[in-house]
Amino acid sequence: MDSKLIVIAIGGNSLIEDSKHVTVSAQYEAAAKTAHHIARLVKEGHRVVIAHGNGPQVGYILLRAEYARKILHTVPLDSCVADTQGAIGYQLQRALDNEFAALGLKENVVTVVTQVEVDPKDKSFENPTKPIGSFMTQEEALSHKENDGWAIMEDAGRGYRRVVASPKPKRIVELETIRTLLDNNIIVIAAGGGGIPVVRDSDGALQGKEAVIDKDLAAAILAKDLNADLFVISTAVEKVCLNYGKPNQMELSEITVADCDKYIAEGHFAPGSMLPKIQAIKDFVSTTGNTGLITDPAHLYDALYHGSGTKVVSK
Repeated sequence: MDSKLIVIAIGGNSLIEDSKHVTVSAQYEAAAKTAHHIARLVKEGHRVVIAHGNGPQVGYILLRAEYARKILHTVPLDSCVADTQGAIGYQLQRALDNEFAALGLKENVVTVVTQVEVDPKDKSFENPTKPIGSFMTQEEALSHKENDGWAIMEDAGRGYRRVVASPKPKRIVELETIRTLLDNNIIVIAAGGGGIPVVRDSDGALQGKEAVIDKDLAAAILAKDLNADLFVISTAVEKVCLNYGKPNQMELSEITVADCDKYIAEGHFAPGSMLPKIQAIKDFVSTTGNTGLITDPAHLYDALYHGSGTKVVSK
């Protein structure tokens, strides 16, 4: 296979293999497993950009801030995203460096703290629905609503949670930096957690926003802007399925953009789970005409070389 530019989006949950053991060292071990499969692609001569999720990790930062609120300042959500970009980027860099050394490669890898511009008039700012952070009692929720201006939502009888806007990404601010690094054969980790949400004010200056950007949609924009040959979303399952979890579950090996539309209309993909991944892949494939793949970390290499995963093609 000829050398390709591959954008790979990995989930923040993929760094949490056991919800009862979420230490930093355990997250590194999980990152190392994914890095092992990515390094095999680099050995084949492919250029790689890695985007990642950060949902659980942002939750941990917010929880620490909540416990420390009487003695330390609170942490704005845009800064939380920046913090996780650095921490998760470090784990992936270290894991990839170690994998490259084991394979006899001398590749360089770097993390770019990435801002993603959103529309300040995005409708999600008027109606925030994305839950973040830990569960709260009604008393705690009301206190935050009154004192901190948080939007609060009751979550399926489990308690109250803070909800924030999840605006659509418009532009990768550091795009040209990422492109320059790729042109110099450097492996890039970018747009972590969907990117740090920023808007332009009336003077054209960037301002951070309290919001969360879907990492798959941000990774799709990055893949489109770089005209990647392949956009891969790494998730919890080897293949996309119809009737997932039911007796008539059916795995999909290859689907078209038209198939995606049909299956979305039929309600096969759950919101907040597979649906945004299908939408992001569909957007990339329909815009570029290039190929998308959805699979789990263990099948990243086999998805390119042995037909694993679900391939998404234009027609």
